[in-house]
Amino acid sequence: MTVSYTLHVANARFGGFSALLFRWRGSIYKLLYKELLAFLGLYGILSLTYRNLLSQEQKLIYAKVARYCNRSADLIPMSFVLGFYVTQVVNRWWAQYRSIPLPDRLMCVVSATVHGDDERGRTLRRTLLRYANLSSVLVLRSVSTRVLRRFPTVDHVVEAGFMSQEEQQKFESLHSDFNKYWVPCVWFTNLASQARREGRIRDDITLGLLLEELNKYRGNCSLLFHYDWISFPLVYTQVVTIAVYSFFVLCLIGHQFLEEDKSGQEVPLDPYVPLTTLLQFFFYAGWLKVAEQIINPFGEDDDDFETNQLIDRNLQVSLLSVDDMYGDLPPMSRDRYWGEAAAQPPYTVAAAADSLRPSFMGSTFNLRMSEDAAPSETELEKEAGALSGSPSPAWARTPLLGRFLGSSAPSPAISLRVPRTPLMPSRLQTAQAATPVPGRLRLGRLLPVPADRIDEEAPEDPSSEAGSQEEEEERKVESRSEARLTSTP
Repeated sequence: MTVSYTLHVANARFGGFSALLFRWRGSIYKLLYKELLAFLGLYGILSLTYRNLLSQEQKLIYAKVARYCNRSADLIPMSFVLGFYVTQVVNRWWAQYRSIPLPDRLMCVVSATVHGDDERGRTLRRTLLRYANLSSVLVLRSVSTRVLRRFPTVDHVVEAGFMSQEEQQKFESLHSDFNKYWVPCVWFTNLASQARREGRIRDDITLGLLLEELNKYRGNCSLLFHYDWISFPLVYTQVVTIAVYSFFVLCLIGHQFLEEDKSGQEVPLDPYVPLTTLLQFFFYAGWLKVAEQIINPFGEDDDDFETNQLIDRNLQVSLLSVDDMYGDLPPMSRDRYWGEAAAQPPYTVAAAADSLRPSFMGSTFNLRMSEDAAPSETELEKEAGALSGSPSPAWARTPLLGRFLGSSAPSPAISLRVPRTPLMPSRLQTAQAATPVPGRLRLGRLLPVPADRIDEEAPEDPSSEAGSQEEEEERKVESRSEARLTSTP
């Protein structure tokens, strides 16, 4: 059976995953303990031989060989080779599970399109779904050892009720060198066409919808068969297996304890049990064992797919949906929240503590603006009305304001304190970047001031006049220099 531990890791807590380390069924210990015992036995034999049976000269030769093996083991890219292999195998494993044909979509379409409360209509619906389940049983017999143990011959399929005696004769009379799992799907299409001619299926569009769902179901059967036919490339499987076993053969020799041959040198620690080497073996060999287990998930390992239970479930659910549930509807009535504008389902006391929270409205929903925010539209209208009947205030008669509203008169640099608004015109950005002078303006009060009134009442700035005189003198100097250049031969 598939080992499921989803409930035990629903909440991440201290020691939650550590409790899973003590399980045996489906664990890495069950997969790896034989290889681990063999590795420990070989390591112990080599260690005892080196310590007790070799002479001093033989120990020197063994030490050279061990150092060479230790350097060679580091040259094997174990992480890259194993990582890519296991990733591809896991992706293939999940794709195979998703390709298992499930009749849920097909049974809903059959129940909605094949009509008739009489025995003929009931027989049509049940036969259509039986053909679909028969196709999946035939393809699962071809790929799963568990299903083959359950249905070793076609006679067992007939005895289980997936096929009648007449259908068995027609099935066996078709001579083909290939797998005939597709034959029930053809029977399905012929029976659906007959139901259309009888008027059990109302129109051709409905018949097309039914056959489209059947083709998706048949496509999953075909994909499952081809996953079994086209295996993962044997070359890469061999490369990974040779790499792992070669690595640990080198580790058996290279990770042995070696006596120092120089006098006066500190003797290293003698670990009779190589813990780091055992951890390496546990990780790398365990990684390889995971890939070996799931490369074919239709076997009889602990974590292989429960194909027999899928067959039972699919047949029971599909026949129930098109037979007992056909046309069977509960009476309609007003729901509990009929007169409520916003429906709010109740909570239990256990669920209310963590669930009754304000809904998420956006990351900036609770953002508070500064005190210098722009005034509202009503405040702007009041300012505009007050300015239309009274002379312009001093802050409104600045050259900067005239330039902002369209005047061509030069203006001195002035500092603005711009509030936080979603959009900022480019003119205000230019004004904000100017050299600051004493005085601050509020952006919201600039807009209601008429441009012509500001231009008329704006006083002349002596600094701007001095600047214009300097520019005129510079132009005269430039014109004289150009005239001298043109007059020189």
